[in-house]
Amino acid sequence: MNLQLQKPIIFFDLEATGLNIAQDRIVEIGIVKVYPSGEKETYVKKINPTIPIPLEVSEIHGIYDVDVIQAPTFKEIGQELIDFIGNADLAGYNSNRFDIPLLLEEFYRAGFDFEMENRKTVDVQNVFYKMEQRTLSAAYKFYCEKEIENAHSAEADILATVEVLEAQLDRYSELENNVDFLSEFTHMGTKTLDFAQRIALDEDNNPVVNFGKHKGKLVTAVFQQEPGYYGWLMNADFSFETKKHFTNIWKSLKAE
Repeated sequence: MNLQLQKPIIFFDLEATGLNIAQDRIVEIGIVKVYPSGEKETYVKKINPTIPIPLEVSEIHGIYDVDVIQAPTFKEIGQELIDFIGNADLAGYNSNRFDIPLLLEEFYRAGFDFEMENRKTVDVQNVFYKMEQRTLSAAYKFYCEKEIENAHSAEADILATVEVLEAQLDRYSELENNVDFLSEFTHMGTKTLDFAQRIALDEDNNPVVNFGKHKGKLVTAVFQQEPGYYGWLMNADFSFETKKHFTNIWKSLKAE
């Protein structure tokens, strides 16, 4: 079943130096952009992370320091990526927990303002987890009856992810073929303001601290009672995106 789209959506996969959103860097990005017409456009590029790739990580995705030493840095291709993505919604496999926050972190670190306000996100892994609970390789075998060739390369993984979602739409009649539904369906657990899930949203969509000693408290209440907490947040090891949301709340509170 082909995706029914009102605007383009990109499926993307990242290979990185590790799994720490705040510290690790992208070494390869693979994108499939799907248009409402059904046309697909791909973008695949290796990226110089400017930090060493740990050997144990290279052995997983097959990308070593020597493979990216001549590649452009993220800052050098940032605008090119923004232009390619355009106004598209975002999708991937485990993308809400890893790929999207890491991509945003790279954009913020490189000085690009990549807006998320008008974008929907679809995490194909969460469809799978809710329906079958398997890995990407198992999902591809289960839904598409194929084995992934060159697994753990960004292009192979993301092409498989597109096929898996299309097969899921064919298999499950309860899944609506539109990005609004899929975005809502693939968000699991607590509703959050940031992808790192440091700021939860209560039933009235008020931002709530989702970690540490203030967990469960309204962010505005914490800032009012403990003004120094904002300064601590800005110096702590949180993602740029998380800090951006805390800063927006802080500025709104000060403007009142």
